[in-house]
Amino acid sequence: MCGISGEIRFDGAPVDIAGLNRITESLAPRGPDDSGLLVQGWRGFGHRRLRIMDQSDSSQQPMFDPQMGLGIVFNGAIYNYPALRGELQQLGYTFYSGGDTEVILKAYHAWGEECLRRFEGMFAFAIWERDSGSTFIARDRLGIKPLYYTSDPHRLRFASTLPALLAAGDIDRAIDPVALNYYLNFHSVVPSPNTMISAIRKLPPGCSMRVGSDGKVVQKTYWRVDYSRSSDDEERSFEDWRDSLLDELRRAVRIRQLASVDVGVLLSGGVDSSLLVGLMAESGTSGLLTYSVGFESIGEELGDEFQYSDLVASTFGTRHHKIRVASSELLDHLPDAIHAMAEPMVSHDCIGFYLLSREVSMSCKAVQSGQGADEVFGGYHWYPPMVGSSTPFDSYRTAFFDRDYAEYQRVVSQRYQQQDHAGEFVRQHFAAAGADDPVDKALRLDTTVMLVDDPVKRVDNMTMAWGLEARVPFLDHKLVEFAARIPARHKLHGDGKHILKEASRAVIPAEVIDRPKGYFPVPALKYLRGPVLEFVSDALLSHRARQRGMFNGSYIDELLQAPEAHITPLRGSKLWQLGLLELWLQSHGV
Repeated sequence: MCGISGEIRFDGAPVDIAGLNRITESLAPRGPDDSGLLVQGWRGFGHRRLRIMDQSDSSQQPMFDPQMGLGIVFNGAIYNYPALRGELQQLGYTFYSGGDTEVILKAYHAWGEECLRRFEGMFAFAIWERDSGSTFIARDRLGIKPLYYTSDPHRLRFASTLPALLAAGDIDRAIDPVALNYYLNFHSVVPSPNTMISAIRKLPPGCSMRVGSDGKVVQKTYWRVDYSRSSDDEERSFEDWRDSLLDELRRAVRIRQLASVDVGVLLSGGVDSSLLVGLMAESGTSGLLTYSVGFESIGEELGDEFQYSDLVASTFGTRHHKIRVASSELLDHLPDAIHAMAEPMVSHDCIGFYLLSREVSMSCKAVQSGQGADEVFGGYHWYPPMVGSSTPFDSYRTAFFDRDYAEYQRVVSQRYQQQDHAGEFVRQHFAAAGADDPVDKALRLDTTVMLVDDPVKRVDNMTMAWGLEARVPFLDHKLVEFAARIPARHKLHGDGKHILKEASRAVIPAEVIDRPKGYFPVPALKYLRGPVLEFVSDALLSHRARQRGMFNGSYIDELLQAPEAHITPLRGSKLWQLGLLELWLQSHGV
């Protein structure tokens, strides 16, 4: 796991080495173990390294093979790299390192762009061809690893985070009105390729981008998940689906234990993370490290789930760590957590993951995490209303969107009131081929868009802020493809994730499975009071915010007069949503 960067010039000028170095050094938290910079005339590449697969210097990056005329910078983990290495050796390739980076480079030499279909894992990488002048950039199927870029007629730059590109300077920092509409309406999700900064884009998941020496860019989609089903899929028994699912889960968890360091688990106490612990213990992992975080409760709103994480840790004999965070400590570190966000993320547990990752990184360099199960297996409350809906878009929008377009027009100033971009995006996504059932339309959207630009990005940003690698077995692409074929009725029965829960009964205690659904927000960020309220209020009323003129003052006043009264359908604070965006913009000098 690492941070990558690069600059490709199209105007004959040399690489801005100082700018590239600033980009690379801003990625230092993602790769605290080592760094490298390679510049060849009009192209330059940077890397920050976190040693996980191969501890030796032979896997140092940027990696260049003069015999093949290929170089690479890579962020991620390819879990099937030993098998691919064996295939390549059969083809006559020899290796001088023991990690996955060199395997990617030689797989590209052997199979070209088709190598992407062979990789199992999470990745963002750039491979440059010495002789053709072409640069090939790619991102994993489900967007687990990020890739941001900015381009103009003179050059293209890319990096693992958006703020890293800002660090280079010489970039227009104007706010993208489309992204602003997404953020405020589509539950703070800004789908690829947009970002909050107009000049910066992100490569969509499952896509590649070839950059020619003349500046020509060709983007391709190499993977999509298909929710179509055969008659055999529909007729297959629940028990057969359940047993096959458990086999798929065992495989996904097992291959993510591949590392030269211990792999722990972020244990929330819910079914998803508890199942990861159980499967890792089942596979023979002993002395497993597990970690849980909890916050102060407010009234009847619990701030932890230690009751259940303790039970799981005890059942499987893990080396368990409980981290308790006081409200005062939360506020102290909130600015740092916001600064660590590649994009503004409103979810309460960003700060939780940030502080948890700080503690975990002191004793562990890689963890498995349960993100993705709710989206892949239908665990959210907005899926049941979709069943049989004749107007699936309306059903989804009512449950998921933070506000309608009429309210959005009250939030932002006139120059940002273009159109209902978020609504049109979801409408088009629902209309696309490959998902006929209304529930499947929502599951596909959430798995390939919402999940990428909320939970997955949140975990990547907050763990990598402390040089901690997070692996997400529920986003194994084979598992996702398998789950897409499971009829929705098997997922939504009961309180949701029915088939996953039933598969889990063979592994973890029933008390964890049959408990009420657990999502505990950070209470202090849902009910803005005291110092947290003051922190948000100061940002929204600051000179910088007024000078920017993004929000209508009357709407801000309305929220501040009753901060606890304005809650979104998904139980988030509308005031926090606006405040977080303003705080992020200020943190990065936008």
